[in-house]
Amino acid sequence: MPRVILLTDLSEEYAKKLLKGIVRYAKEHEPWVLCKMPFSYRVEHEVEGVLDWAKKWKADGIIAQFYNTDRVGIFRENGIAAIAQDFKSRFTEIPNITGAHKLAGKMGADYYVRKGFKHFAFYGFKDIVWSSERCLGFREELDRYQLGTRFYEYRNDDFKDLWYYESAPLIAWLKALPKPVGIMACDDNQGHHIAEVCKQCGLKIPEEIAVLGVDNDEAVCTLSDPPLSSINQAVEKGGYETARLMTRMIQNPDGHHEDVIVQPTHVTTRHSTDMYATNDKYIATALRYIHQHADRKLTIDQITRLVPLSRRLLESRFKQEIGVPIYNYIMNLRIERFAFQLLETSDTIIEIADTSGFSDYKNIARQFKKIKGCTPTEYRMKNVLRNVSPTQGRYLID
Repeated sequence: MPRVILLTDLSEEYAKKLLKGIVRYAKEHEPWVLCKMPFSYRVEHEVEGVLDWAKKWKADGIIAQFYNTDRVGIFRENGIAAIAQDFKSRFTEIPNITGAHKLAGKMGADYYVRKGFKHFAFYGFKDIVWSSERCLGFREELDRYQLGTRFYEYRNDDFKDLWYYESAPLIAWLKALPKPVGIMACDDNQGHHIAEVCKQCGLKIPEEIAVLGVDNDEAVCTLSDPPLSSINQAVEKGGYETARLMTRMIQNPDGHHEDVIVQPTHVTTRHSTDMYATNDKYIATALRYIHQHADRKLTIDQITRLVPLSRRLLESRFKQEIGVPIYNYIMNLRIERFAFQLLETSDTIIEIADTSGFSDYKNIARQFKKIKGCTPTEYRMKNVLRNVSPTQGRYLID
């Protein structure tokens, strides 16, 4: 029966989801004895004190948020398997629970581009791996759309605490941004900071500033005013794979063990991004109608009847303003909603297709694979915990 220490901040939703995945693995396999060590113990006693306690408790492994100054190799030297949860930088001595952070950034940029934004910004930290890589992915995706020159960045120099921020320089930065602007924060806490600062200085969300976080921590997202949109990640599945990796490390301590990589899955839209950023009132009308009726069989002629434009002129102005043809925009939106239902419900694929307005299952499967790179069945299997399967090499949680 493995004895494993979990040393992390369990007040954070990310850590709670990891724990759920770990516990689920333990229930499906050999039961674990799990010690939830408060993070304050690491602060007070340092990593050497944690090791001493682990030895007295006869721990087989530890999953922890370590500081990058910690000598994490001392656990292996004492026969204890160790896995690090993303904190500041990845370790090379032990495996990490980390993320496809660049992909999350790309997802955020793509989300805003599809909403018609022309100005973009990123708010995060310097020299923090998950913040820096999300910023890089955000910028690279904008470059792909040839929008990189409309990108603005604000990164705090000091990573003191996730709750800490200096409001005066942040207010000055926000006021100086061109409006409307789509801001991606490195996580939900920082997105909440932006919402608080906007209230202080009278900036309107989402009319002037749209805000998108990462992790979809519902407590933080709903605490924010207005509620915060956020990028979901397959964290619970990451916890499951972390437990699988820990089992292998305990059984084969001298083997080569790769990182667990948690992938972003989809965006949950709340009021903080609930707008379409275009100065063209006719395109705004078209966008609003498309989003309200995306679960129906929409035609371009239906949309054309809403505005005093010919079909050809509407299609031309839409592509110029949004960057993609109307038909492609509609299909991409419907596929995104279809994918969301695959992850958020237990309905069959045919039931979801029916409620999403797709009458031809073969066509939806073909379009889904074209956009997502896999079939609906494969997408659900890769992202939903109940369908976890072992992988070779790196654990790709996608």
